[in-house]
Amino acid sequence: MKNYKRYFLTSESVTEGHPDKVCDFISDSILDACLEQDKESRVAVETLISKNKVVVAGEITSNATINIENIVREKLKEVGYTDEETSMDYKTCSIDVNIMKQSKDIAMGVNNGGAGDQGIMYGYATDESDDYMPYPISVAHKLSKKLAEVRKNGVLPYLKSDGKVQVTVEYVNETPIRIDTILISAQHSADIDMKKMQKDLIEKVIFSVVDPDMIDIETKFYINPTGRFVIGGAVADTGLTGRKIIVDTYGGIARHGGGAFSGKDGTKVDRSASYMLRHIAKNIVANGLARKCEIQISYGIGIEEPLSIYIDCFGTNRIPEGLIIKIIKEKFDLTPQGIIDYLKLKEPIFSETTNYGHFGRDEFTWEQIIQI
Repeated sequence: MKNYKRYFLTSESVTEGHPDKVCDFISDSILDACLEQDKESRVAVETLISKNKVVVAGEITSNATINIENIVREKLKEVGYTDEETSMDYKTCSIDVNIMKQSKDIAMGVNNGGAGDQGIMYGYATDESDDYMPYPISVAHKLSKKLAEVRKNGVLPYLKSDGKVQVTVEYVNETPIRIDTILISAQHSADIDMKKMQKDLIEKVIFSVVDPDMIDIETKFYINPTGRFVIGGAVADTGLTGRKIIVDTYGGIARHGGGAFSGKDGTKVDRSASYMLRHIAKNIVANGLARKCEIQISYGIGIEEPLSIYIDCFGTNRIPEGLIIKIIKEKFDLTPQGIIDYLKLKEPIFSETTNYGHFGRDEFTWEQIIQI
């Protein structure tokens, strides 16, 4: 066949007990706590965890009065960090807090409606999944979310909160045709029989989530390939806010501008503009203007309007890309304040975004489908 093209794409998701995600969750929870009291809060907070120690650092300018140490311990408990030997102990861990106010030089630009920093951001959507996400990351997030569900509801009580999922999908001519490999590494209690765990995860996690038509006799399943995953969390691996930017976005299928999301309020265009571009790209696809769409935008610190907008529909567009850019400029206010108002980014919703991807989940404003 003249146009036949066969290839494999892989994406990863991680569970809420993964150390990097724990840090994202803490940072976003601090942001939410500030916004609950003061919707004009300026927040840029990062968290680091290692062994039984937590460090929270960054900038907060807000009228809110919050207890960061209490938030940290509450969120560590929520994700199952209850054991110093296998993850971290929320009760006994040491917590260092180093918070300053936002730089007056940065605030000077943001107060006038400009962007809080320079940078490039991307948005992406494709019609290959019901959620307009790349199929590999869509499946990976569903699997990692299912791992949390069966742990919390007692179906698989021996599971712990740390874990990773990786999904490899075979494509032919830009269409996902089958799942080639599913890899799950899930933290577990010491006394579980590994064969039972492998059987349970295939039956109660994989088969309950994945479309059976996408699995065939050649699909490979790897469950805890090292044979043991008892020690996890911050005991096994240092965690840091913003280190899972590909998990948070499109699973490596689309490009990324490099800016992380968690712990940043809506004036930070790394976060808000990425949300807006996802909204626009999704609606370009959902409205039938293209089957696939990637948008890049750039900002300059203190400048309201974006410096550039670029769109690539990979040859799937039904109208010229230049006309799509014209529609974008006419339909959407892409100033930082315009994005904040349109997506309602002063609400304390950010800790809900931390796990299972910031995109492809209908509960968020940037995922709403509109007519354009």
